[in-house]
Amino acid sequence: MFTGIIEAVGKIASKVIKGGDVALTFAVNGLDMSDVKLGDSIAVNGVCLTVVDFTKTKFTADVSLESLSLTGLDDLKIGTPVNLEKAMLPTSRFGGHIVSGHVDGQGTIVSLESSARSVRIVVRPDPELARYIAKKGSITVDGCSLTVNDLVGDDFVLNVIPHTQQETIIERYREGNRVNLEVDVVARYLERLLSGAGKTTENEIKESAISMSFLAENGFMGRMKR
Repeated sequence: MFTGIIEAVGKIASKVIKGGDVALTFAVNGLDMSDVKLGDSIAVNGVCLTVVDFTKTKFTADVSLESLSLTGLDDLKIGTPVNLEKAMLPTSRFGGHIVSGHVDGQGTIVSLESSARSVRIVVRPDPELARYIAKKGSITVDGCSLTVNDLVGDDFVLNVIPHTQQETIIERYREGNRVNLEVDVVARYLERLLSGAGKTTENEIKESAISMSFLAENGFMGRMKR
């Protein structure tokens, strides 16, 4: 489990193909590795990876074909900066939102423009993700917990303050960049609840007091779209 608060910006140190999968080694650039153990989880650009080898300055993770197909990890080159976050502890401050590190898909940076000292970023998510994104809801972009400021059609708008830009790879974003997206886990569970999955009879489904209209009226849904 993660919070989406980036702890360090690392870099790709090496990339080795192993039987179709890829072993990636990351230079951690200041990430505290003193409490890391083999098998621990570290999120890289929002992708939860398992540590299979490490030193004080680097760690290695095996990346499966599934992770390669859903994320941009396979496109990263040696020296590419990446967002890093260690799995949260039970005693940690919950500074962002619930982040699983299971990327749902990707999006494309449509535009970036200055807004006082912040930057306004418009992102176009993969089509199947748009229905999960709500105005003023949370979304994870390359592992960074951010608030959806507005919706423009299926695109969503972010307003990123200077501190967040400086402490993450966001300041390196350019139009056309692809980014990893993880939608709010609550939206996923709501969809399954609304679909009636797990209910055994038609009457059980009809008896539910929760509907798309109910959720929209109470501020849980950003759009009435299926």
